Amino acid sequence: MTPDFRVLIVDIDHIQIAAPRGCEQQAREFFGRLLGMEEIEKPEPLRSRGGCWFRTGSRQLHIGVEENFRPATKAHPAFAVADIDAVFDALQKAGVRCVWDDAIGNLRRFYAADPWGNRLEFTEPTSKK
Repeated sequence: MTPDFRVLIVDIDHIQIAAPRGCEQQAREFFGRLLGMEEIEKPEPLRSRGGCWFRTGSRQLHIGVEENFRPATKAHPAFAVADIDAVFDALQKAGVRCVWDDAIGNLRRFYAADPWGNRLEFTEPTSKK
C-alpha cells in the first residue's frame, strides 16, 4: 500500500549555525556590518545561551553557541545575493578567503568561511528556471 503523502513543510523559518562561546562580536561584525544583515533581539529566555540572531528578508540566521565547537566544513547555508561580484570583493577586502565554484552551469556561486570556519555559499542565478 502506498502511503498518502502531503506537503507538511511550507517554508523555512530560520537556519542555525554553530559558533564558539564569545562569538557575538565577531558575528555582529561579519553578518551585521560586512554582509548587511539586520540583528534581531533574541527572546529573553534564550539570551543566557549566548549567540545572536539576524534577519534578511523573511528569513532568520541564528548563531548558536556550541560547547566543543567544530566548524561545519561541508554542511552550509547558501545565501542568494543580488550582486555576487560585489559580495565576493567585499569579503576578500575584509580578508575572507573566497573560492568560485562553477560545478552548476546556470548558477554563479562561491564559497567562503565565517569567522569560525563554517562553510558559507553565496549564489546568484545567471538564468531563469
